[in-house]
Order: sequence, then C-alpha cells, then structure tokens
Amino acid sequence: MTISPEDYSFLTDLYELTMGACYVGEGIADKPASFELFARRLPPCYGYLIAMGLAQALEYLQALSFSPEQIQQLQQLGIFDHAPEEFWSVLSGKVFTGDVWAVPEGTAVFANEPLLRVEAPLWQAQLAETYLLNTLNYQTLIATRAARMRDVAGESAKLLEFGTRRAFSPQASLWAARAALAAGFNATSNVAAALQLGEVPSGTMAHSLVMAIAALEGSEDQAFTAFSRYFPQAPLLIDTYDTVAAAKRLAQEVEAGERKVSGVRIDSGDVAQLSKEVRSLLPQTAIFASGDLDEYEIEGLLGNGAVIDGYGIGTKLVTGTPVNGVYKLVEIDGIGTQKASTSKETYPGRKQIFRRWEQGKIQRDRLGLMSESPEAGETPLLTLVMKDGEVQMAVDALDTLRDRARQSVLTLPDSIRQLHNPTPLTVELSSPLQQLTTQKK
Repeated sequence: MTISPEDYSFLTDLYELTMGACYVGEGIADKPASFELFARRLPPCYGYLIAMGLAQALEYLQALSFSPEQIQQLQQLGIFDHAPEEFWSVLSGKVFTGDVWAVPEGTAVFANEPLLRVEAPLWQAQLAETYLLNTLNYQTLIATRAARMRDVAGESAKLLEFGTRRAFSPQASLWAARAALAAGFNATSNVAAALQLGEVPSGTMAHSLVMAIAALEGSEDQAFTAFSRYFPQAPLLIDTYDTVAAAKRLAQEVEAGERKVSGVRIDSGDVAQLSKEVRSLLPQTAIFASGDLDEYEIEGLLGNGAVIDGYGIGTKLVTGTPVNGVYKLVEIDGIGTQKASTSKETYPGRKQIFRRWEQGKIQRDRLGLMSESPEAGETPLLTLVMKDGEVQMAVDALDTLRDRARQSVLTLPDSIRQLHNPTPLTVELSSPLQQLTTQKK
C-alpha cells in the first residue's frame, strides 16, 4: 500500500466526507470558514515546539482532487445513498480554492498558537483536516526532538538520522528524515529521503557484516579490511565482540601505516567509558555513538565525560510522545466560534501571533485577532502562504530550515530550552481576543 498524489482525496477520515455531504445538503458548504491547527498543550517536559510539515501540507492542498473513478467508488459504498446529488458535482471540481496562513517551518511555537490556518469554503476546509494534522503533527514532533538533540549535542557534533526501520511506516520514514534534517541533523541513512531532498545519505555497517565475514574468513579484522576496501571513508562498527580489543588492533595497524580509520561506531556497553578508551588508542579517529539514544542519553554521555564526535539516532527520534495538535473551526461566515468542552476549550476568531524579542531572546508572545495591528516592537508570525488554492511561497532549502530552526531555539530563554522541568512561555491574550472569548461563553 503506497501513497501518491492521486490518493490524497481518500487519505482522510470518513467523517470529513460525510460532514461535507451534510454541509452540501444544508446549503452551507460554501460558507467561508476558518480552521486553525494548534496544540492545546505541549508534550510533557517540552518547553516549545518547532513547526514543520508546511511544505507537504501545501503540496497536498494544491494536488487534492477526486477522479471520476474515485467518486464512483464512494457512490458504490452504500454509505452515501442518502447524500444530496449535488455533493458529487462539488467533489468533481477543484477541491481546494482557499487561502492558508502559516508560521514558517522551523519556527518555535507554544501552546494554543496556530501553526497554520485554513480559510476556505466550509466543506473544503473540513476535508483537509486529517491530512494536515497527520503531516504537521508528526513532522513537528520529529523537528522538535531533533532541535533538542542538536541543542544538547552542541554545534560541532554530527547528528545522523537512523530511524527508518523504527518509523511508523515507509511514508513516515521519509517525513521523519526530512524533519530531522530540517531541524539540525547533518544526514540521514534513508537513501530515498536523501536523494529526494538533494542530500547524500550517510551510514556505517551492521554487526551482521562483521559476523558473516568473521565466520567465513576467520576474523573481525578481515571484516574491517573487506569493508574498508570498498568504502574507505565509512566508519567501522567495533563493538561486535570486544570494543577495546578491536580498537587496540586497529591502532596498531594505523601506527604501522597499514590502515587508515576515518571513524568508528560504538553501539553498546558503557559508551562513555568506551569512547574515552577508544580515543586514547585512536586519537585522530572520529567516534560515533548509537543505540537507543535521545537527548537525555546524549546529556548523560556528555556528563560522564564521553568523547564523541557524532551520534546515530533512530528509534527515540522517530517515535515518542506525540504532538497532539488539533484542527478547530474558529470562524464561520464571519462569526467567531469556539469549543467550550472542559479541558478542551478553544479561542474564537482568526488569530495572529505577535512576537517580541529583546536582546536576541523572545520576550513575549501575544495571541491576538487578525484584525489587530502589531504593537511597537512586535512581528506577526503567520503569513499568507497559499492564495485561492495556489502556493505563494518557494519551498525553503534544507540549509535555510536548519538555520531558522537553530536560530529559533537560540532565541528561547534558557528556562524554556532546558530538558528538565522547562518553563514554557505563557502566551498572552490580547484584549480584543479576551473580549470575544468572554462574549462567546
């Protein structure tokens, strides 16, 4: 089961379609509607989020369409037997003709701040919900974790994305690689992702190669020799049997001028202690660590004096506590709307984030209505990125996204950036937004 642009129309929850049919039947399908995508709260122990996934969201909206065959498939389900006949003619045209406002990818955001707003005829904006949540929630999660790992590892460390085999699907592995690279990682082992993004994939070797060649040809050293013969710049995985013993033998060959070792990888054991021993033996060789690493493990390694030049990070990057972004109606036909459910309240009206910096750090975020103007020193974050169904922005290069994400993190106060018990920014509400919220209760 693979996904192509032709499948976008069906990559949705059923209720988006049934609600669309209901809107058509009630004569309100074309009422102008605004939906905002945001997280009510941050994941536990997170002080911020790094917005990501906008490029794929816009690609989806621009390509969204129903073929005659797809419409026929829906009609044959039996579910839509009582749907108004006009619903099928609505689906057969251009599906998305609205506008999109969004914060740039790589921007730090906080709870209740919209990453994106869709302004479109009601049925169109409704239909887009599932896919937009899927791509922005997942990529924002990966980008945020990647930014946190870069923050802990430091500017000079090499961060390699190794998560393909643990990502939730082949499609997710591509998005995870993109989000990680965009938020500060240096390379990915995912060949398809790297090539699609114009990058060079990066990787090492697996224990199976060492075990296979050692079993057939006699030793771990012969496995190293064989692999280096074809890939002389690739790091060698040295922990299959005895990490220090392998490093000693390699050091002897390097000293004798018989071998060059550009890098080694340690995947198990007391990585901090092993890295120090390996560095004493191979002082000119880059040391990479891997094995269920995350920002907390990296922090622990560095705290224990590890000497590591790079990290291969997989499982804990591409999985973990989700970003529980939601997509809520905030205005219909000029009327502000809000959800009042306990613990799930939302703010009405089309909103803007007004951000103020002081001495290079974020001082304040103010959530206001789109009709408001920025106060002195404030910058509006949401910009128009799609107009009448057509994309209005160029796709940012990965280097641009890396720089933006890193600069976004560097503007955060230390209390927000810290891994342990961070203090997220308290987003202020403007007076007009407070008044509208009170009126709607």
